[in-house]
Amino acid sequence: MRMMMTARLDTAMANQAVSDGTLPKIIEGVVEQLEPEAAYFMDREGDRSFLLVFDMKDASEIPPTVEPLFHTGAKVSLQPVMNLDDLRTGLSAFGQ
Repeated sequence: MRMMMTARLDTAMANQAVSDGTLPKIIEGVVEQLEPEAAYFMDREGDRSFLLVFDMKDASEIPPTVEPLFHTGAKVSLQPVMNLDDLRTGLSAFGQ
C-alpha cells in the first residue's frame, strides 16, 4: 500500500544529532530501508521536517521504520495515499 510518512523533528534534539553526526545516518537509513518513490525535505513551522512516499507491504514495517526517528524527538505520521491512477481506478470501481 502506498503510504506517506511525514516526520517533524524536535529542534534541540535534531541540532544535537546534526552536531554528533547521527542525523544524516538516521535519515539515510530510513530512506535506504523504505526506497521511497518521492522524498522531500523542508522546514515545517520552524522544525526540520520531511515527507516520504513509499510502498508498505505489511504493518509490521512500522516499528523499525519510525523508532530511529523517535530518537530525534520526531513527531511521525503515516497515512495511506493514492496517486491519480489509483484514484481513477477506485472511482471507476465505485461507479459500477
